[in-house]
Amino acid sequence: MSVLPYTMLVVAVGVERVVELVVSRRHAAWALARGGREFGRGHYPAMVAIHTGLLVGCVAEVWLADRPFLPVLGWSMLALVAASQALRWWCVATLGPRWNTLVIVVPGLPLVDRGPYRWLRHPNYVAVVVEGIALPLVHTAWVTALLFTLANAAVLAVRIRVENAALAQAAA
Repeated sequence: MSVLPYTMLVVAVGVERVVELVVSRRHAAWALARGGREFGRGHYPAMVAIHTGLLVGCVAEVWLADRPFLPVLGWSMLALVAASQALRWWCVATLGPRWNTLVIVVPGLPLVDRGPYRWLRHPNYVAVVVEGIALPLVHTAWVTALLFTLANAAVLAVRIRVENAALAQAAA
């Protein structure tokens, strides 16, 4: 895969993120209209910055550091990118209007225990972690993969703590 198709892949992932934000806004309106309460807004700007940095870093590192495409690594990482997208949208479909990029909980609704939530409490974050490693490594952007993984781990530690506390409070 040459640099241009890789850049187009990263742009496509960026477009997918914009679609997520549109879906998230619609879902936020749904949740707030039903008495939903938002939790932990403070970490959200950092999360957005880190995810934007992932996309910019992927392209910048490949173009500026002249990272090669290594077929065995690249194609296997592309398969993981596709799998992470499938998992992400399975989470969105399973949660329906309860899925959001923000932490908004509607009181009185039971926890979802179907779809990927049968096996994992936070499957969407598995998709984020896998994609954050795999997308840069499609074209050997290992510095971006490493920096995103470290920054994302810090944000996810906060995010998961906020989400778990919000869900526990809503269930009480």
